[in-house]
Order: sequence, then structure tokens, then C-alpha cells
Amino acid sequence: MTVQLSDARLTNMIAEGCGEILKGVRKGGLLRGRALGDAGDELAQSWISRVLEQHRPNDGFLSEEAVDDLDRLGKERVWIVDPLDGTKEFATGRQDWAVHIALVIDGIPKHAAVGLPDLGVTFKSSDVRAVQGPLAKKFVVSRNRPPKIAQYITQQMGYEAVGIGSAGAKAMHVLLGDYDGYIHAGGQYEWDQAAPVGVALASGLHCSRLDGSPISFNNEDTYIPDLVVCRPELADEILEHAAKFAADNLSS
Repeated sequence: MTVQLSDARLTNMIAEGCGEILKGVRKGGLLRGRALGDAGDELAQSWISRVLEQHRPNDGFLSEEAVDDLDRLGKERVWIVDPLDGTKEFATGRQDWAVHIALVIDGIPKHAAVGLPDLGVTFKSSDVRAVQGPLAKKFVVSRNRPPKIAQYITQQMGYEAVGIGSAGAKAMHVLLGDYDGYIHAGGQYEWDQAAPVGVALASGLHCSRLDGSPISFNNEDTYIPDLVVCRPELADEILEHAAKFAADNLSS
């Protein structure tokens, strides 16, 4: 008999369990490089799929590590997951990788969890609040491809830009108050954003596209061009600079 778990409890347990699996895959240094990343992706994906088949067999599913059969488009409830966000970071021994689990209902992430297993913490939309305090005067951006628009906004506001790995790690460090915002352009997919956006919104942070429009999930085209996650008091200023950057580059 399958134990009946609430959506929030199931979301949190999947994120925590997935993190433990991934730490086990990396334990002892028996695998390295691409073989380690591939093993982490495959084992975490397989476990999540089996858990959802048992506990939520009628829900839709979208994952970076699974074939998208588009059956999810006809469902109100869809699990959008990235079992291992930041495979390169995971495989090279860095700490800035994450586990993303989100239950999206009618396009909105209602329940979400982002695990940072190497830090021993899972951020949960069911129990989260963004840190309040002095501004850090720093934005977090892509470590590998910092976007020009982020550099522009950073300069206009007199901030420092810092690059780290996983999208989930970036968003959660904004929640922790280490950075005042996360600015991304250059494209991501729904599994990169659903869980971080769900947790960030629940914490009281601002989340939107760089043009200010809200982000909806469970679309046929899963590509999302950009994202801003920030302290709410900075949202208007960031979006104004983003609009100015877009207008200047359109006319040039």
C-alpha cells in the first residue's frame, strides 16, 4: 500500500532523496569526469521517475533527462525537474550544483524544492523566507557566459557581478542575501527555472522575464530566453535598465 503524501511533502522528499543519491554516486571518487556526471544524471532520473510513477501516476512529467512526449500538455499538474542542475560542477567536485523539483499546476510552480546537497540544505517553497538586511551590492551571473545585459545593469547600478554554477545555486544565494539579484540572458529551459522560481516566489523575491512579464511553465516550447530573480525593492530599477539596454541594442 502506497503511503499518501501531500504534494509539498512529496516535493521535499524527492529533492532530499535525490541529493543523497547524487552524493552517493560521487562518494569515494570511484567515478570521475563525464562518467561521473552521466551516472549522476541517469541514476537520479531513474529514481525520480519511479517515485512519481508510484505516488503520482496521473500527473505529467518534464525533465532534462527524459524524452518529452508532450502528453503533459493535456494535464493541469506537471512535475518539472532537473535531477542534477550543474552536471559540470558536480563532476569536477564543485559545490554549486543543485537538485530542482517542482510541481507546476496550471502553469505556476505551486510546490518547489531546490537542494544544494554539498551544503546540506534544501530550500522548500512550503517553508522559506528570503533573508532581509543590508544590500550586498552584488549580482550573480553565469560563470561560463555572463550576459552583456547583466554587465550593463551591474555597471549602471554600481554593483559587482559574480559568476557561479547552477541556476538553482544562483537563485538560492539571492534568497540567502549573498547577492541582491540573479540576472540571466542567453537561454535556459523550463527545468532550469521552475523549481528556483517556485522557491524564490514563495520566499518573497521578485521573479520575471527581463521585460517584466511573468514566467509560465508547461509550454510546448520549453525554452525561456531570460530571467531575473531579485529583491523586490530592486525590481523596478533592474527592469528599467534592462529595457534601456534592449532599446539601445535594437536601434544600433
